[in-house]
Amino acid sequence: MTIKTPLLVAESISRSFGDFTANDAVSLTINEGEIHALLGENGAGKSTFVKMLYGVLQPDDGRLLWRGDDVEITSPRLARSMGIAMVFQHFSLFPALSVLENIAIALEPEKGQKGEGLDALRARIMAESQRRGLDINPDRPVGRLSVGEKQRVEILRCLLQNPRLLIMDEPTSVLTPQEIDQLFVVLRQLAADGCAILYISHKLNEVITLADTATVLRGGRNVGSTTPKQSSTRALAEMMVGGGIDHVERRPDTRTDNSDKLSAEIRLSINGLERPASHDFATALSGISLELRAGEILGIAGVSGNGQGELAEALSGEWRCPGPGVIMLGNTDIGQLGPSARRQHGIEAVPEERNGHAAIPEMALSSNTFLTRFHHYQQQGPFWKRLMASPMAASPDTASIIRGNDVRVPEDDPLASQLSGGNLQKFILGRMLLANPRVAVVVQPTWGVDVGAASLIRRQLLSLAESGCAIILISQDLEEILALASHITVLHGGRLSAVKPAGEMTVEAIGLLMGGETAA
Repeated sequence: MTIKTPLLVAESISRSFGDFTANDAVSLTINEGEIHALLGENGAGKSTFVKMLYGVLQPDDGRLLWRGDDVEITSPRLARSMGIAMVFQHFSLFPALSVLENIAIALEPEKGQKGEGLDALRARIMAESQRRGLDINPDRPVGRLSVGEKQRVEILRCLLQNPRLLIMDEPTSVLTPQEIDQLFVVLRQLAADGCAILYISHKLNEVITLADTATVLRGGRNVGSTTPKQSSTRALAEMMVGGGIDHVERRPDTRTDNSDKLSAEIRLSINGLERPASHDFATALSGISLELRAGEILGIAGVSGNGQGELAEALSGEWRCPGPGVIMLGNTDIGQLGPSARRQHGIEAVPEERNGHAAIPEMALSSNTFLTRFHHYQQQGPFWKRLMASPMAASPDTASIIRGNDVRVPEDDPLASQLSGGNLQKFILGRMLLANPRVAVVVQPTWGVDVGAASLIRRQLLSLAESGCAIILISQDLEEILALASHITVLHGGRLSAVKPAGEMTVEAIGLLMGGETAA
């Protein structure tokens, strides 16, 4: 039996922000060569804890031991000098610079020390990328790299610092299944070489596949550790939320091509949609055509940055088609209508960005309800009341949304900014359900949402489809797509793949299409 050597020990680490306690006596041990998963719902304290390990924040109480010695990690620079590296969820790369230049900036020498020459660094990058199977050209501009390649640059940048502990925050959120497999090969190789990895992810299947140990935080406290390979996704999820989780999965008979079981009504059709790129970092849409039937959930998969935002804007009316006949709601041409007019025709959208896009943060929930249902309230009551319609008219509906969607609020009608991400998303979805839409366009509905809220949201989408609503689900989460969609297509480079029944699509096939393959 191999005796594990502790690398980093956190003992009773606490951190508060005013009256709010983010971490309450959290303890955790990471051993050399171990892949250790850190799990928890949004607000469980994971980010605060990791920031203290990397020197971004300092604990109020408790102690950290590094290789058996007491340490105070007062800055990221100190953390890096100790051998702690971190790959953040959002990349910190400069698109206009080359891979070599981006890595050189990160490896800035300590004051008074001589820096490494670019030629020597280039050679080191090539040697390390070859050793790790990362396949990176140091002279390529970062702006021309795929999302997966950018992830490799971030990892390589950390590896060149010779870390003993590598912290990874949601590292697979923008990767194809094939890129995830490649990443896991690298991580296992690193662990075999003695590097410890602290792996933060909400994808529980990945945790079971990869991690040796998992520690779960809930409400800022440890609730236990487990061996993921001896557990299940359901058991891990229930540890995270502290109760039962409803498993959401489509009925087996809807996971195949049951065209006769769906309505014959073509609710929405898109006919050769073309949209030029609006700026250098936008994606042009080309030849987008599809048909959506009543009661259908069409899942649109794809890696972020391949035109998802541009397509969602075209569907919601934020971008209008220059010509007629491109987007049809039944027999009605809606392509040149804006969002408000499309809502009146029965099209509702739940955009990816909650604050500032789906809701105005500094407005009360009732005001946010009123803004999207203004025309509805103008048609209610006597003439004089319709002329004076105000957000107060939305108060009963807002209270109904809160009650019916388990939206947890600090007061009766709080500002949108007072809600957590998961509760705000439940409110936004509940507001959309209140409109009883004919077509719903839903983008990343459970992104950044805890397990319990995600389960509720997915059940609501299935129920909405069963009521006859046609739904377009744009998501990077393949588990979500496969669980909810009756048909699936993939968006890559602004083009859609052929639409296929969900039962005919595998994760591998979808991953190839996400990576740019023209056939699956």
